[in-house]
Amino acid sequence: MAGVATFGLRLGTLRTSLRLLVALIAGAVSVLTLPPVHWVPLLAVTLPSLLWLLDGVRSKAGSFCLGWAFGTGFFAAGLYWVSNALLVDAAQFGWLVPFAITGLGVGLGLFHGLLLLLVHLSGTRGLGRVVTFAALWTLLEIVRGYAFTGFPWNLAASIWAEWPTMLQSLAWIGSYGLSLITVLAFSLPALISWQGRRGVATSVAGLLVLVLLGIIGSQRLPEQAAPIVDGVTLRLVQPNIPQSEKWRNDLRQANLRDHLALSLAEGDKPVTHVIWSETALPYALDGKDDAELRTALADALRDDDSASPRADGRKGPILITGTVRKTPAGVEPFQVWNSMVALDDTGTVVAQFDKAHLVPFGEYMPLKSILPLKKITAGLVDFTPGPGPATEAMPGTPPVSPLICYEAIFPGAVTAGSDSATRPGWLLNLTNDGWYGLSAGPYQHYASTRMRAVEEGLPLVRVANTGISAIVDPWGREVARLDLEAKGFVDGPLPQALPATLFAHWGNALPLSLAVIALMAGVFGGRRRAS
Repeated sequence: MAGVATFGLRLGTLRTSLRLLVALIAGAVSVLTLPPVHWVPLLAVTLPSLLWLLDGVRSKAGSFCLGWAFGTGFFAAGLYWVSNALLVDAAQFGWLVPFAITGLGVGLGLFHGLLLLLVHLSGTRGLGRVVTFAALWTLLEIVRGYAFTGFPWNLAASIWAEWPTMLQSLAWIGSYGLSLITVLAFSLPALISWQGRRGVATSVAGLLVLVLLGIIGSQRLPEQAAPIVDGVTLRLVQPNIPQSEKWRNDLRQANLRDHLALSLAEGDKPVTHVIWSETALPYALDGKDDAELRTALADALRDDDSASPRADGRKGPILITGTVRKTPAGVEPFQVWNSMVALDDTGTVVAQFDKAHLVPFGEYMPLKSILPLKKITAGLVDFTPGPGPATEAMPGTPPVSPLICYEAIFPGAVTAGSDSATRPGWLLNLTNDGWYGLSAGPYQHYASTRMRAVEEGLPLVRVANTGISAIVDPWGREVARLDLEAKGFVDGPLPQALPATLFAHWGNALPLSLAVIALMAGVFGGRRRAS
């Protein structure tokens, strides 16, 4: 205990340059608590260290720069993998790699700069400062999830992605609520330097809160497997096509044959739905001149000679695929969409969804008139956004909420609603993480997507070109999985949905309210104690 107290005091007396360096390193080390590493206890070192460093700061500028340094380290180390997308066409975009890594770190790090500035301005001390810190961290995570189209990546709650018992609280308070509890519990050891034995007791109490959360979660988790939707067998197809080969004209037919071969491979049960990943179809659909292509796909999957007719009377499975849609030739203005379409055994489009939440610099260029850059994806035309979350009727299954790429990372924004008319029976995430190779990115993406299943009480089906593809039940447990950079398919059932969770009904209003209450309590209690 004395050693921890001494360490905290020394951090508070460091000269400015060394203090900023330690904050930068602490931010980068904190990334090791996230997927795929999950060294969760490290957060009990890095967060108290940041608060101890703040003790030695006397100015508003100093507190902001301290938080900025921590945030820069956290986001640069946590998002390094984004630069891999620039190396797919290294000749054109490779020079941007150092700017992308630095820019993401410095830009997103501003949120942590604002965090410590506000903690400094609060004038709080002791436990009040810790509570204020955790509340402001959570509120700024929420702001980050909405500001500038939103980017709620690597929330503090993500450290629990491999702990199903801990994830169950998402059904009540969502990811932001779990972030609040997580940051508060792991920041409490800062009190050891400030309050001695009493600080140790408070820190242990925080640890017990996490243990209690896990116990409550274990009681929510059923021992048996999730009930399944009768008559549904899904095939998740993961061709593992490198992004550099995905759109090459000389490989398009071969890539399509790979998809079909995996789709037609013999399985244990007749497959009712074959699911391909985001933009898996290597040819654009236009709704006018694509009938031949759609019919050819249906013909390839149809089994007219099957000795075991399907219960739904169809001669082939429903094909659900990601695709680029475009306006027909001659129609103005020319537009393209990143879409999901479902085709029946005749090639008829029976469901369709257009991605609404587009990726800046990837699917459209913000500030195009100012920035002399091209978007990373092929083509000069920006993608057009769709209308937003929707509940789509899907033949043979309950209604589905499609989510393309990172649309699945937004807490409280993955369904059209929670009432009986708008609530879907499952979440379907089509994505292509082939841009990011063998890196932390696909693991982080999958972890965030998996958390949506628990929040909403809905099963999740995720199909990725290079992985991770999986079927997840509404408690966040894996039913089937294909690992990163594995080529193959996996068949599995569709789990049944749970009744709408508390979070499904109230969304982010609950964690927002908790964070505001915690902030008021922290500021009031911390200032009163300081006076």
